[in-house]
Amino acid sequence: MENLGSARCDGMGGDGTSAEPEATLTVEAPWDFAVVDTPPPQAKAPRLRRRGNSKEDKADQSPLLSRKEERAKKRQTQKARKELIQYLAATLFVAGLIGVLLALLGEPKLALAAVVAIACLALSFKYPRQAIYGLIIYVPFSGTVTYALGGSGILQLAKDAIYIPALLGVIQFCRRTRQPLIIPQMIKVPLLVLLGLCSLTMLVVNGGQQLDAAGGEVPILIGVLGLKVLIGYVLIIPCIYYLLRDREDVYFLLRLQVVLILVCCGLGFIQYMLLRLGICQGTIGEGEDLFKASLESRCFVGGSLLYTPAQGQIRLPGTFNAPWQWGWFLISSGFFAFGTAFSDRSPIWRIVGLGSLAAVGVMAVVSGQRIALALVPVTIVGLLVLTGQVANLKRFLPIGIGLAVILSVFMAQNPAVVNERWASFESRWSASPPHEFIVQQFEWAQKQQEGILGRGVGRATNAARIFGKTELVETYHPKLMYEIGPLGLLATLAVYLTLTVATFKAYRSIKDPNLRGYGASMWVFVLFISIFPYYYPLDVDPVNVYYWLAAGIVLKLPEIDQKERLQQRLEEASRRRKLTKRERKQLQQQETIVFE
Repeated sequence: MENLGSARCDGMGGDGTSAEPEATLTVEAPWDFAVVDTPPPQAKAPRLRRRGNSKEDKADQSPLLSRKEERAKKRQTQKARKELIQYLAATLFVAGLIGVLLALLGEPKLALAAVVAIACLALSFKYPRQAIYGLIIYVPFSGTVTYALGGSGILQLAKDAIYIPALLGVIQFCRRTRQPLIIPQMIKVPLLVLLGLCSLTMLVVNGGQQLDAAGGEVPILIGVLGLKVLIGYVLIIPCIYYLLRDREDVYFLLRLQVVLILVCCGLGFIQYMLLRLGICQGTIGEGEDLFKASLESRCFVGGSLLYTPAQGQIRLPGTFNAPWQWGWFLISSGFFAFGTAFSDRSPIWRIVGLGSLAAVGVMAVVSGQRIALALVPVTIVGLLVLTGQVANLKRFLPIGIGLAVILSVFMAQNPAVVNERWASFESRWSASPPHEFIVQQFEWAQKQQEGILGRGVGRATNAARIFGKTELVETYHPKLMYEIGPLGLLATLAVYLTLTVATFKAYRSIKDPNLRGYGASMWVFVLFISIFPYYYPLDVDPVNVYYWLAAGIVLKLPEIDQKERLQQRLEEASRRRKLTKRERKQLQQQETIVFE
């Protein structure tokens, strides 16, 4: 059988003889996935610590290919390009046909949404790797896209049109290559227990409610959507785990996240300036209308907003559906921006990370989100302590001084804005202290219990209100108790705390300082969201995606770090002497999951 790929290892033995060339086998797998043995590098090319991506470095690292292999590779590339064009043409033809039919029925926006949805479903299933990146890019703009297309309730689920087909591709990949789907294995038991309790609640409680349902309410669908919100995105972990192949993928993903933060904060600031300059009229009404966010006040991007500066009320949604989602985007973004600002190997990208961190701080002030105003500085200080960067003076001092200067200049130029936001935060805290509010919510949830299984899955999930009546519970753990009872609450906490322990172990096992810095930032984010008692961040965009995204990143980093260190050790040994049979086998058995 002819090898599809090969590499040479020309190490010199102690007696001056050359080592025999070693060949590796590339196995093509369905769904555009493959398992590829990492080819042994050339012994004569010294492996230096990579500080950049110069063409010379890439040329030295690339294995030599024969003319026959180059022609075969070129044919494969042409075949893949032809297949993409044919598949894309067929998909767009079908989607366009359906869109035209809907447009003829007088629904142009629905027609456009149908075309986009069909294209997303088909392409995400065929190309899951690109779909995962598409999901990460789409999430922060979901509110803007939703309301630009009419704001239908179905459009609220648009990101699932990308996520679910890509997930099916990952499941097929795991089955065919015998890779684990549940990652880490530590959460398998508590996750199955939680799933069992939720299924029992849906059968007994939601099923009983379905028998007595009236007025168009569908309790079973409320339960299905509630379960999807609760644990539906846990499988983002394996998606990210198999997406990241090496260090370059890690840097690309986290740099992409920083760019998205800057773009979203820039759009949010434009929204604020349009309102401040009167180009957008803001909130208009009387009485209570002046204190409620509404879609009628929508401006430039995002969804419902509140802007009545005369009443001291400013709640901007940024690029999201609602202001509270924007607030949690800012809080989450602080963790990703911090990781890039302190741990990226490129000074330029560290500056970009610093800029995104400053943008998050500025938008936390001007957006009027009290929880973001309080938590963004707290989380940054917590990151400095828990990741150990406060002791890394070489990076901490320039970044800290730069961030302090940027924020100080903004505060000096806008003292009225800063004072108004701080006064709003103090008044809210005085009117309803968070710790007292959480206790009240627990007491209320306990009084609502009618057994040990709760009042039904999804019965306090806002996203499920399209199928029936739901309760508004403003803190996460009382909300879980209301829906799935005390046993369900304990099972959910077991999943989150087990994942926190697993990510901590993964982060502590990383030796490379840059990867370890990224892992620390992601672990602190998982820890923070797992134990945070106020509001319900895991129920709403973007935290319900970013939480599992961060977990997948930190769980993958130890494997990348270990393989790099093993390969470097064996390469250094091959330059001094001939590798032993065991060492050559170790080098060849470094399998990298290629998730194309």
